[in-house]
Formats: sequence, C-alpha cells, structure tokens
Amino acid sequence: MSQAASKAVYFLNGPNANLYGLSDKGTYGSDTFETLQLRCAAEAQRLSIELTFRQSNSQGQLIDWIQEAIAKADGVIINGAGLTYTSIALLDALLAFPGPVVEVHMSNIYRREPFRHHSYISKAATGIVAGLGADGYELAITAMRRLLDRKK
Repeated sequence: MSQAASKAVYFLNGPNANLYGLSDKGTYGSDTFETLQLRCAAEAQRLSIELTFRQSNSQGQLIDWIQEAIAKADGVIINGAGLTYTSIALLDALLAFPGPVVEVHMSNIYRREPFRHHSYISKAATGIVAGLGADGYELAITAMRRLLDRKK
C-alpha cells in the first residue's frame, strides 16, 4: 500500500469476546481473543491505522469508549456481541459518532437463533462484516481504511 495518512480507529468488542477460542463449541473458531488482537494489529499497521483494540463485558464501558472516540478516532469498528441485539444505549452512542462505523461479527448472525437477526448497532453502521470468523476482523479493518480514504 502507498504511504497513506495514518488514521485512528477504535476496535471495540463486547461481552464474552474475550472468551473466543476457549470453547470447544466452535461457533467462533479456534482463534483466541489475544490472537485476534495480534492479527488486527498487524493488519492495522499494514494499512497505516493507529488501532485501539479493546474489550469489555460492561455496556457502560463500551459507551464511554465510543464517546471517547468522538474526540480521538476517525472510525469505530464494533463487535457488540450480545449487546448487539439488546442495547439501544449502545446504538445512541454510535449514532453520536461522526465518522464511519463498521459492525463486525465472527458468526453469520442470520444463520443463528432468530433473536440474533435484529441488530440495533446496524442502524448506526456504515457497513457490516459477518460470518467470516477471524478473517472478518481483518476485513473490517481493511473496509474501514477504504471508508476513511473515501472521505477525502
């Protein structure tokens, strides 16, 4: 990639994402959360993105980070995990963010239980990456870079 201007992106992960790779159920693949973080850091570096990669089991903490991103980040990537389907407060925080928002899910939420077919986050999302496992995390970073480059 040519020398693109560095951009700041927050990549936020919701409840239980820190447990990825620890369950033998296989829904989210075998990559641990730490492995995902390393893969994302490498992809961000390749694309001249200053990545802030965080996870919390607390809805309030995620909202605080989104509000922090308003002043400090050009884009937000979010895997709201279980809060995706329940949190209007998370949606409201994302709607206040002025830049692009990419929603990401390890699994294809439309092939899962019916309650997962409605995402509150999607109303604030510029785009969605779902069902591609750990690769989707890297693809979300690539998509964010392209969205930020289009804003020029």
